[in-house]
Amino acid sequence: MKHVFIINPTAGKRDSTAQLMGMAKDLASRHNLDVECILTKRPGHATETARALAREGRPLRLYACGGDGTINEIANAIAGVETAAMTCIPVGTGNDFLKNFGGTATLFSDAENLWNGPQFPLDAIDCNGRLALTVACSGFDAKVADDVHRYGKLPLLGGKGCYIASLAANFFSQSFSHRWTVTLDDETVEGEFILAAVCNGRYYGGGFIPAAEARMDDGVLNTVLVRRVSRPNFLRLVGAYSKGEYYRFPEVARGVAASEIVIESQEEDIVTCLDGESLYSRRVRVRMAEGKVLFFGPDGCDPNATSVPLPAEKLIRKYL
Repeated sequence: MKHVFIINPTAGKRDSTAQLMGMAKDLASRHNLDVECILTKRPGHATETARALAREGRPLRLYACGGDGTINEIANAIAGVETAAMTCIPVGTGNDFLKNFGGTATLFSDAENLWNGPQFPLDAIDCNGRLALTVACSGFDAKVADDVHRYGKLPLLGGKGCYIASLAANFFSQSFSHRWTVTLDDETVEGEFILAAVCNGRYYGGGFIPAAEARMDDGVLNTVLVRRVSRPNFLRLVGAYSKGEYYRFPEVARGVAASEIVIESQEEDIVTCLDGESLYSRRVRVRMAEGKVLFFGPDGCDPNATSVPLPAEKLIRKYL
């Protein structure tokens, strides 16, 4: 078994490379493991590295040392690969992925808790051929996430603080809503929308929760679609939305478990964020990925630890 630490030296507010390399060295010495550290040099390098290692075919455990973007890159490389599994050591700004694990999330900071931990499959979202483990969001929230990194190095701003700063800036921009055609399986709706969030996990934006009922291994995508509202009404809605309570506003917000979601725009590129990584297209097609991502973590960890069941009558709504 080979253990590879893929380290993003630009993740977070400070460079954690020395600390992570020391952790890897100690792990190898303590347990006589085959351990290697690789530093990423550019966007996409973690995907290239993980894919090359997975092609070797030997049993492999990968440690994503960075933020949600680093996790996303490695997941894209090993989905469907039976000999490669991944975990994460959080050194990013928001670290939203690990919030899904609830109280065991803190254990991921030490590789000693990870190297021989249990392995299990996670679902993944396929969006125009790219994968996400947690949320694929389009529209206003995607633009906010796309801009959040410019606030990431500011003092006194944590993960959610950076998101709120970006949210405020975009709230007053002209691109507040978008004219889309949205197809949810065999149903098509048209109009002005603020956002669409397709959820496998529950957290994004430093801790916002679009669909509290989402589970990461049940084969279901939970989509929240929000129609255009005035800015004052948006301020009323956003607090409930951030806690997974979109159903409190049935006149504008809808939750649905659709197998395939297609969003189309005739006027502009749709900004879509996949675990914080952005893509731009006039047509966005989202569905469950065919390949699972093998993941390992501390004993007792559960990727659905914070999932909250939603009453069936609130799951699927029609617009009034």
